[in-house]
Amino acid sequence: MNIGIIGTGNMGRILTEALLDSKAVSPSSITITNRTIAKSLEIKKAYPDINVARDALTTAKMSSLIFVCVKPHDVYEVIQTIQPSLNRDKCVISITSPIAVNQLESVLYCSSARVIPSITNRALAGVSLVTYGDHCSKEWRESIQWLFEQISVPTIIEENITRVASDIVSCGPAFFSYLTQRFIDAAVKETKIDNDTATKLASEMLIGLGELLRQGHYTLPTLQEKVCVKGGVTGEGIKILEKELGDMFEHLFQATHSKFTEDINLVKTQYTTI
Repeated sequence: MNIGIIGTGNMGRILTEALLDSKAVSPSSITITNRTIAKSLEIKKAYPDINVARDALTTAKMSSLIFVCVKPHDVYEVIQTIQPSLNRDKCVISITSPIAVNQLESVLYCSSARVIPSITNRALAGVSLVTYGDHCSKEWRESIQWLFEQISVPTIIEENITRVASDIVSCGPAFFSYLTQRFIDAAVKETKIDNDTATKLASEMLIGLGELLRQGHYTLPTLQEKVCVKGGVTGEGIKILEKELGDMFEHLFQATHSKFTEDINLVKTQYTTI
């Protein structure tokens, strides 16, 4: 299959590099483009055999599976631009959460899907969130499933949990990176540990925690029980977390969903299906 990636900003580049490093596809079978073409040429330095096209239409002409990796309000324009190159045998995938698959289908006559990746996919790990269009063919569903199995755990989601699932999978790494950095900063401020040592210890702790969960040794609750010995130091720390966290995460989800609603309202007038 020939793959086209339109938009090689943060997520477009991560997707490109993950697909290539996983050996899911060969560089010569991928065509990339970007409004600022220098970003695509930068990727070509690392993968000389990859194809760089001058524009979205050329990319789509050369591809059977086309990823649209641009900002939500730019997706419609890209789709209109590439329409002359599309046919019923092709498939278009959007990676942006505010645009529903039925909106994609309202302006496309080929197969379509939405796949929301995560930065963790760059390590060939984590989840990708998949929603297929009603008219997405069985063949394309199978191909997309296989492709994302090479770089992630593809998980099919319903439209009504798109935002919260994205918060956990795609925004989660940034949220927990921020919390970890605050954890490190507090350790440096309150004790004699230096920043480099605290960063190394915290990073390795997170890697080890991930391995424990991946290997199935513990669930999150049983892991906490195992570490939190009665009368021990961990328990004192948990008491502070229980007291200080309050409704922080509830407020976080309220804020992301509010922004999500704004984004939906900005793009919905472009599509015939709301």
